[in-house]
Amino acid sequence: MSAKKIAVIVGSLRKDSINRKFAHELMAMAPATLSMQIVEIGELPLYNQDLEENGATAPQAWQTFRQQMSGMDGVLFVTPEYNRSVPAALKNAIDVGSRPYGSSIWSGKPAAIVSVSPGATGGFGANHHLRQCMVFLDMPLLQQPEAYIGGATKLLDDNGKINNDSSRQFLQKIIDAYAAWVAKTSKV
Repeated sequence: MSAKKIAVIVGSLRKDSINRKFAHELMAMAPATLSMQIVEIGELPLYNQDLEENGATAPQAWQTFRQQMSGMDGVLFVTPEYNRSVPAALKNAIDVGSRPYGSSIWSGKPAAIVSVSPGATGGFGANHHLRQCMVFLDMPLLQQPEAYIGGATKLLDDNGKINNDSSRQFLQKIIDAYAAWVAKTSKV
């Protein structure tokens, strides 16, 4: 059986973001049943329905993103929290992928959310706002273990790698649970 193709969507656009570092750590820990790759969202124009109505062709970046995502079997979201919610770029990617109405690239793809923050709450608000979107998008969402990673900058060494065994074990638990979730809920 071939590995399931999993899109890793990082909510932070910073190349040196702690979320990107945690995403890479999770990808490195993934079992062979998952083939994971980061799908970039930073170049997507803001969603505006006018750009693809009345015979207009959607922006090329939207088309490319939708095509890339349509080939994925699942999605791992790794996101910071901005103002108790998800970053604008992540919400925009969700909107771009869910349109035009009836053509969502998200539907049925098993998902998991890992929120990462230097703050104490570990991105709880962003995690739960994103969970609300998953219900509408018809994405079966891994419920447990919940993944709110607070104090994240203290958990990485100078090379952006996890610096302690308990955090490493927690991340392994998350990615293993997600792999089992994908195997259980994937439509393909």
